Amino acid sequence: MKKRIVAYLEYIDALLKEDSSSVDWDIEIEKHLNQIAFFSHERLVHLIVFALVAICTVISILAMIISEQIIIFPLVLMLFVLLIPYCMHYYLLENSVQRMYDQYDEMVRKKGEYFKSPVSKY
Repeated sequence: MKKRIVAYLEYIDALLKEDSSSVDWDIEIEKHLNQIAFFSHERLVHLIVFALVAICTVISILAMIISEQIIIFPLVLMLFVLLIPYCMHYYLLENSVQRMYDQYDEMVRKKGEYFKSPVSKY
């Protein structure tokens, strides 16, 4: 998944650097919105898995403390080993989707049509 995300982000960055007249922005924006939807779904699934692993880790730590049984320690250790890569992967997904939002804004600006919200006074 990481290779796909990184490759896609690089593809869009290269597309944004090209001459605007040679790109059909309507088609590229539509494809980009589809990719955002796919990666957003992936992000949601990994958030749920990450939260469940984190909850299981906390429950295991509490069970080890309350029961005072060291035999639960390998379970805690295994959950921590899972938690760290899940955290890193979710971080990648979250930041990549946020970057895709910025790329989308840039693509729409290149197309020439963009909604500009009024600046908040607060």
